[in-house]
Amino acid sequence: MTSSANGVCVIIAAMNAEGSIGRAVTSALAQAPVREVIVIDDASHDDTAGAARAAEDGSGRLKVVRLEANRGPAAARNRALELSQWPLICVLDADDYMLPGRIARLLSGACNDWDLLADDIVIVPQELQHVGVVLGADREPRAVIEIGLADFVTGNITRAHRPRGELGFLKPLVRRAFLDAHELRYDEELRLGEDYALYVRALAAGARFRVVGACGYIAVERGDSISGRHGADDLQKLAQFDAQCLASHPRLSKEGQAALRAHHAATVRKAVHRVALDAKRERGLLDALLYLAGRPACLPYIAAETLRAKTTALKGRIAGRLGGEARGSIRLVGAAGTVAPTAVPND
Repeated sequence: MTSSANGVCVIIAAMNAEGSIGRAVTSALAQAPVREVIVIDDASHDDTAGAARAAEDGSGRLKVVRLEANRGPAAARNRALELSQWPLICVLDADDYMLPGRIARLLSGACNDWDLLADDIVIVPQELQHVGVVLGADREPRAVIEIGLADFVTGNITRAHRPRGELGFLKPLVRRAFLDAHELRYDEELRLGEDYALYVRALAAGARFRVVGACGYIAVERGDSISGRHGADDLQKLAQFDAQCLASHPRLSKEGQAALRAHHAATVRKAVHRVALDAKRERGLLDALLYLAGRPACLPYIAAETLRAKTTALKGRIAGRLGGEARGSIRLVGAAGTVAPTAVPND
């Protein structure tokens, strides 16, 4: 029996997730330490709220609230935090799910000196989301890694070879007492990187962030996810967050400041690229080139991204002509990486 000191509230912000929310809720209710599951339907156009309620297991632990106006994932999660009083918070995305025993394994895999405790997430492409995932033979995490501010921020700079591999995708257990003591909540100005921003602010406030091997958080990778279709404005706001952190925390270590500056620069490059793509689509190539001419520092990044996109598209066309449909593979974010998922061969 889970004590009240280790009682967990799972919070799920959902929008237009009718097809996946039931699986997410069911997986959360199946976790022994979970005392409450709160779903915030962020003004969906489908029956997300009804699908969530249909997953009720009769225990009375599920609460579903529908917002009348769409406010974004940060506001939805803050609303869930307002409604819950349990000491441990667990965020679950509406497209994702947890394997049985994930939270219990996570809690057993580390000592108590943590404020945020995460496991490597297992990333599954949408076309493979129904494939059974088997973790290591002993199904137990074997190592505990401490992540500091500089390492975390650096680990959120996108690499071409690491799709959806940033540490901000981790979904840790979070101690409510730490959030309350430092008056931390999600930044509702952000619709992209709200997790990253909360964790950065927590680390800047002295949070102890521990990561163990994969315990069973399954992230379903979708091409049309919010993080995959971010706009220039979303990226610019995220860059502004980095700048604000640097200004409001002048006593950060040199390593932390350098990491924030690097993340800021990388986010600005992505924003410039997004603006250029929008300009090309809406007003033509010449307008996009004129815009980029005033931002020469971003040109190497944009050239590399353009080449990568064209190479990926070419590989897809070649695979199609050869009669095989390209399939994704199951992988880890790689923060701890001590337990590997079962390999899924390509056809």
